[in-house]
Amino acid sequence: MSVLIVGSTALDSIKTPKAENPRLLGGSASHAAVAASFFGPVRLVGVVGQDFPRRYLQLYKRRRIDLQALQILPGKTFHWSGEYEANMNNRRTLLTELGVFETFTPTLPGSHQNSPFVLLANIAPSLQHHVLNQMQRPKFVVADTMDLWLNIALADLLKLLKRLDAFVLNDSEAHQLTTEDNVFAALRKIHKLGPRYVIIKKGSHGSILSGPRGFFICPAYPLHRVVDPTGAGDSFVGGMMGYLATARGSIEDNFRRAMIYGSVVASFCCEGFGLLRTAGITRGQIDRRVKELQRLTKF
Repeated sequence: MSVLIVGSTALDSIKTPKAENPRLLGGSASHAAVAASFFGPVRLVGVVGQDFPRRYLQLYKRRRIDLQALQILPGKTFHWSGEYEANMNNRRTLLTELGVFETFTPTLPGSHQNSPFVLLANIAPSLQHHVLNQMQRPKFVVADTMDLWLNIALADLLKLLKRLDAFVLNDSEAHQLTTEDNVFAALRKIHKLGPRYVIIKKGSHGSILSGPRGFFICPAYPLHRVVDPTGAGDSFVGGMMGYLATARGSIEDNFRRAMIYGSVVASFCCEGFGLLRTAGITRGQIDRRVKELQRLTKF
């Protein structure tokens, strides 16, 4: 089954203590779409400017990502620049140029409106609502968010939560939303806001799922070297959704394994700048890491 992914499509300029790479393919929708494409068909909804490099469009096409809903408008593509410290958990934004993304209004072709799996990657909650308003009874809807929307669009986000099957956020955002320091207490509160499934991401410490069958602790794949963690969270949820959309059986039966696959795809993302590493791997490499992670966590 197809996964419809809507979010930002950007050019990222990333600096770390050891290297610097300008204008890489980035954005929440890009990372999530490439991650999901290892498992099945993906429909990307986004916007870019006329300066968007042709080689990035070719990358999407090599991954067989449907670009029918990717708008190419006069103007500049969303550009983000950031710098990481030696501790890759810490970064600061140097520059944000919204370009054509500032007036982005996602419009779904008729063929996309019946997509069974929907990932509302990190964009404004009002735009996530707008996408859902165009959908025809999707089977499973997941949304990601960030601290910015908790600060400036909380009312919209709270309304959105009532329309979701699953909600993804990181541990600091969970604290901000619920005022709970304990992650399990935070999960309980978020469930009361609407979603049946809640995932709290904890970076290099993995993630925690709370759902109808209780909790699941999903480990991160152990890396000896992290090059660039930009997009790892989007790769995680994209890989998870891609697996869920193609796995046989119920969503509940497959959810934990889907998170493991998402965790593994995210590990590849961290091994290179932007999408350079992720775009070059194979499904076989993903499967091998999944087996290794299974061995490392079995007791």
